[in-house]
Amino acid sequence: MGLPVFCNSCSCEPRKPTPRFCLTSCGHVFCEICLQKGKKDECLICRTACQTLVLSKQTNPDIQSLFMGVDMLCDKYSKEITQISEFQEKHRKNLLTYYKQKEAKLEESLKKVTQQIQQIQCMKPPEKMTQLPFSSTNRNPLSIPSRKRFLQENGYSSYPLNSSHPSTSET
Repeated sequence: MGLPVFCNSCSCEPRKPTPRFCLTSCGHVFCEICLQKGKKDECLICRTACQTLVLSKQTNPDIQSLFMGVDMLCDKYSKEITQISEFQEKHRKNLLTYYKQKEAKLEESLKKVTQQIQQIQCMKPPEKMTQLPFSSTNRNPLSIPSRKRFLQENGYSSYPLNSSHPSTSET
């Protein structure tokens, strides 16, 4: 059952030969007769500037729902919520199926690669330690020069500053 509609000024209810009803942007309802008595674009009740919307079957459903009974609104939105919930659940299931298939493919690829690695390790002979070309007696041609030579080449004396001990070159 819908909410009874009545004019907030004269309290008349809609009847077949009666004029249309309008809803103001400030939330009041007026019949056309009362609306014509007041100032244009001003509410008869709260005297604020407002716009009016003629109530009819073509009125936006959101506006129409303002005049529906709560039980009808619950039924209407319950059906919508159920549809939305079912859609979302179906979507989640599809996504889950996709990820499960992707996981199975990745696991299969991992198994194949693991088997290939094991086969390669079985076929490969153990690595032997190879000897470096330079033995401990040979000097590496790329080695860093001795400290003494380095200091002399760069203009430093090999004699220590303020030292009571003679350097190795002095002894």
